[in-house]
Amino acid sequence: MKIRKAKVSDAAIIADFNVRMAQETEHRELNRSRVHRGVTALLKDAAKGVYFLAEINGVVAGQLSITTEWSDWRNGNFWWIQSVYVAPEFRQRGVFRALYSHVHKLAKSRRNTCGLRLYVEHNNTRAQRAYAQLGMKATHYKFFEIDFVLK
Repeated sequence: MKIRKAKVSDAAIIADFNVRMAQETEHRELNRSRVHRGVTALLKDAAKGVYFLAEINGVVAGQLSITTEWSDWRNGNFWWIQSVYVAPEFRQRGVFRALYSHVHKLAKSRRNTCGLRLYVEHNNTRAQRAYAQLGMKATHYKFFEIDFVLK
């Protein structure tokens, strides 16, 4: 398995994975064109974040993205793990574990990174178990939002 940073030429597969993830985990139908534009915007602007892809025999098997959030309490950045998806035919083969290990190692090597965070759909217990097995813990925070785009 090879973990690599995504390139603009990967936008189509990443957008497809994001649409599939939203359908599987939240039963949401996303606008493919909007998602593709959003992925492309991130891939063209490192300030927005970064995608990492896991490849097996040259085939993209999974992905995750990282965005950052400054914490004045810790004087450092949290890396938010987002857009996690592993293609069904590659599940239970250590793809997410490899992606997570890669970003965990990168984050720990940066002096200005204070930790990793992610959010997970409330009923996605399979993902929650995977995150717990990697040492992540549920927090006491609840997540609130106002979504101006997706209804």
